[in-house]
Amino acid sequence: MTPAFLRTAVVIGCGVTGTSIALALTGAGVEVALADQDADAVARARRMGAGTEWTPDRPPADIVVVATPPSAVVDVLHDAQARGLGHVCTDTAGTKDIVAAEAELRGCDLKGYVPGHPLPAGGPAGPSASRFAGRPWILCPYDTTPRWALATVAELAALCGAVRRDMTPQEHDLAMAAVSHLPYVVAAVVAGGLLDVDPALLPLAGDELAGVVRAVAALPGAGSDLLAHNAGPVADRLDQAAGALAAAARMLHRGEDTVPVELALLLELGERGRAALEATGEHRTAEDARRPDRM
Repeated sequence: MTPAFLRTAVVIGCGVTGTSIALALTGAGVEVALADQDADAVARARRMGAGTEWTPDRPPADIVVVATPPSAVVDVLHDAQARGLGHVCTDTAGTKDIVAAEAELRGCDLKGYVPGHPLPAGGPAGPSASRFAGRPWILCPYDTTPRWALATVAELAALCGAVRRDMTPQEHDLAMAAVSHLPYVVAAVVAGGLLDVDPALLPLAGDELAGVVRAVAALPGAGSDLLAHNAGPVADRLDQAAGALAAAARMLHRGEDTVPVELALLLELGERGRAALEATGEHRTAEDARRPDRM
């Protein structure tokens, strides 16, 4: 594929997401420069063929991709724009409302910044050029975003094989709270409960439990940073889930004859939710469940 807009790119943050994007762009013929505070991360990405190390003598790139945790996005974005690293900037953070608002308050060039969030596909847990193939790539443009900037970031998503989907930052965060962040917290609670189980009994666990607790395999600290940036919507979802769990506990504590019927009604809601997810054709497979960082 020959890029229409993108000839050059700078990827800041050489973790799994940033390196995967760099691999996809390099494979599409884009010249990619890599930057990260961790020199080893840059070296690993280079060895994989994701690009070359960024140097100050490079001219401004067509696009700058900020692939850092949410708390670092605005600082990195502001610095990249101040240094003129590229004509258009985007990010990959799993929260958008606070990031987009902070970028405006910080005085970032909003005409040259399009908030984004690519959602990974299944497959190997490490960096891969096909990591976002066929998956949604959410864009949250400002009302004043010019068409040329949006087109540039849209091509980034296309070159990575993703499907562009536009949302407001608020819509994005509400959706992620429901489909990603709440499951992440629930998985952490379930996994933490295993510490009270005799290790000799853990081999009794089946694939169902393993699939749930894999969601906590994200890098240390990444999850808490993400949740803090989407605190309100996640807290609302947690309150709702906690209420349902508390109701189930009360049923079981009562031990009445009606408990099986009442629990069946609760579990039926779960079955309907599962069916609704599978009906979309976008649900993650068991293999995809091993990829916690879609957040």
